[in-house]
Amino acid sequence: MSTFQELGLNNDLLQAITDLGFIKPSEVQEKAIPILLDSEGDLVALAQTGTGKTAAFGFPMLEKIDANSRTTQGLILSPTRELCLQIANEMKQYGKYCKGLNVVAIYGGSSITEQSREVKRGAQIIVATPGRMKDMISRRLVDITKIQYSVLDEADEMLNMGFKEDITDILSHTPEDKSTWLFSATMPREVAAIAKNFMHNPQEITVGNKNESTTNVSHEYYLVNARDRYQALKRLADANPDIFSVVFCRTKRDTQKVAENLIEDGYNAGALHGDLSQNQRDLVMNAFRKKQIQMLVATDVAARGIDVDDVTHVINYQLPDEIETYTHRSGRTGRAGKTGVSMVIVSKSEVRKIKSIERIIKRQFEKKEIPDGMEICEVQLMSLANKVHNTEINHEIDKYLANINELFEDTNKEELIKKFFSVEFTRFYNYYKKAKNLNVSYDDSRDSGRHSGGRSDSTRYFINVGGKDGFDWMKLKDFLKEQLQLGRDDVFKVEVKDSFSFFNTENELKEKVLAFFTDFKHEGRFVNVEVSENRGGGRRNDRKRGRRRDDRKGGGRRDDRKYNSGNRSERRRSESASKPRRSNSESSNAFKPRRSRR
Repeated sequence: MSTFQELGLNNDLLQAITDLGFIKPSEVQEKAIPILLDSEGDLVALAQTGTGKTAAFGFPMLEKIDANSRTTQGLILSPTRELCLQIANEMKQYGKYCKGLNVVAIYGGSSITEQSREVKRGAQIIVATPGRMKDMISRRLVDITKIQYSVLDEADEMLNMGFKEDITDILSHTPEDKSTWLFSATMPREVAAIAKNFMHNPQEITVGNKNESTTNVSHEYYLVNARDRYQALKRLADANPDIFSVVFCRTKRDTQKVAENLIEDGYNAGALHGDLSQNQRDLVMNAFRKKQIQMLVATDVAARGIDVDDVTHVINYQLPDEIETYTHRSGRTGRAGKTGVSMVIVSKSEVRKIKSIERIIKRQFEKKEIPDGMEICEVQLMSLANKVHNTEINHEIDKYLANINELFEDTNKEELIKKFFSVEFTRFYNYYKKAKNLNVSYDDSRDSGRHSGGRSDSTRYFINVGGKDGFDWMKLKDFLKEQLQLGRDDVFKVEVKDSFSFFNTENELKEKVLAFFTDFKHEGRFVNVEVSENRGGGRRNDRKRGRRRDDRKGGGRRDDRKYNSGNRSERRRSESASKPRRSNSESSNAFKPRRSRR
């Protein structure tokens, strides 16, 4: 099949398709629409973000419902407010020639009273987020006991966000004989369980392979020290002057911080995360769609509603905790048949994750170098030259030419060109002329050493807290990450014993770790951190060291305090003597280039 007419859609939908400029169906539409039109069964469809899944289930639902009835016949669940609104708007566009059709979006952050009023007017199709939908069901503000079609869109993401119980509760209020259509980018065990529990012998279609990334996206990674992550991000942006990107961070705090830093440094950036009000999120997304924002810094959850076809780059400022989430991130670019680039900024402790992602997406990453300062200066210069060369002349400038010509009458062509381009070039040159090389080398053979405790470029520490203090390995890792303001992968090989523990960081963080835990108290007790005598971190030697420490200190908290007190002054003296004094020039802020607002 090569046209929508051949799929069997009615004339009202075909007219809307023509108005929208759709020429031929995508692969997921070509596979799903005939099945959903011809049968009343269940369907599981696996396809990447940006492949046209909304139309794949939207057209059949609009074809099958009775627009003359005010009864709710179709329910579409989606993970976020943005995606909910996006689907609702698209369904309205698809069904604009269906007389009497009413599609209502139900989501948090907006008036539940107004949404209830819209439903009571007669909503044949409801598009909802699970949390708000469950709330309205409990208040008896919506009736879904007669729906004929239910859609779980982005099912894997809804489960990742913890909506399994909400989905189960919502579906319990729907008829058993309804048709359920599940659309997902990946097929983890949790999604398979939903399909098994709530669907009856579903047909399955797959676009590409399960969990596989689209072929329109190339994947690159850049290896830097953890402390240089933000500088690497700026260089990648400067090396791509026409970048239109989504930058992913793991937490809301990091998202806001990175966006604020980018704005301060002159980039057209904005933040999108769950702490923003709905009005703030709408303003940010509108600015992004109009390309007033070139770098949208977002959390994974907030980015689920981003439906922009022209995103050139996805930049993983931090890798996600769940490796499968990378598939969703990279799906933000390379949409609607266009190509895109997914970049990952990693430290040495994260390289092994790249291999894991490769296995899941069935694509190879290309290791690339962060460009040096002079490369960026050249790219910026040629970008400006091309823009000038391709600029259409505005003849309103003609009346000013006499004064301009008089100003430059003693300047020849070559000198004039140099002066003109130096205005932009000099800013970048002054900033980057002494810029350091951010790239670091990595030996793959070391990765196995990490797991056996034999890595030489990491430091292992002893810390006098453990299971008795309420820590397990995950809680201790989060505690250290939060106190030291480190990334999740900057603390690794955490091992918790009863009254003490061990952990590792990269060598370059050693001074920061030891300095921070000088005179540090947690819940009224001094916490002591030392470099472990067993630098390799083998478990047998860790146990020996722990026993020696317990024997020496009696294993009690009172002795811990004596030990800490006896060593703090000595450590402060040694650290003070070993730290180099910074000159005034070293501590002053470096000049930051201001990028022109585009």
